[in-house]
Amino acid sequence: MNDMEGRVAIVTGGATGIGRASALAFARRGARVVIADVNDDDGAETVKLVQAEGRTDATYVHTDVTDSNSVAAMVDAAVEAFGRLDFAHNNAGMSGVAAGVVECTEEQWNRTLALNLTGVWLCMKHEIPRMLESGGGAIVNTSSGAGLVGFAALPAYVASKHGVVGLTKSAALEFVRQGIRVNAICPGTTRTPMIEAYIGGDAGIEKMMTMASPLGRMATPDEMAEAAVWLCSDAASFVNGVALPVDAGAVAQ
Repeated sequence: MNDMEGRVAIVTGGATGIGRASALAFARRGARVVIADVNDDDGAETVKLVQAEGRTDATYVHTDVTDSNSVAAMVDAAVEAFGRLDFAHNNAGMSGVAAGVVECTEEQWNRTLALNLTGVWLCMKHEIPRMLESGGGAIVNTSSGAGLVGFAALPAYVASKHGVVGLTKSAALEFVRQGIRVNAICPGTTRTPMIEAYIGGDAGIEKMMTMASPLGRMATPDEMAEAAVWLCSDAASFVNGVALPVDAGAVAQ
């Protein structure tokens, strides 16, 4: 499919995992892609992978989504490189540290909220005006199953991901009549480098995380990416303000 031919997408957290898969999925549908991350080596590798798909219109921008100036520079770089901005997958985030409400430190709380929630807000703050210049667009924010249900001992992560859902709904209602749709995906457990690091080679943890899925396996990054890119596509033109679980039915249990 080339239904995104001539349009431009930003993917934050695009160096690895779901973000890399999303960048590739946008490119396969014809979009020019800006990959943003703080991981420069893997970000450059994502550009090479996009180019290997036959798409030469891709670039990498070092971006700290917790810093407003860095995010503004990312958006400016996208428009300077490709002339417009149509799509954004605001995907950069972190898993946080397992700690109870009392044990969680202020540093852990602030860092998790800054990256997972404030970072999404800053991205939309700078992306939306440029999308309006192009006549509209579509944004997908990465929340989590933890944005829909609670989990013990992850207060900062759960709060941040619930916040992404609320922020998504607010932006969706504010800008829909100006031609911008805003949705969120809520991934189930997905086999990404972040999850692999969390598992740490522990077979017991891996089994627990795998069996928590009604399908009996973890998702792939490609499965998350396809959902995000579909939400940006014209096929989802009447979908707005949705927090879409992509979890094999985990939150339906």
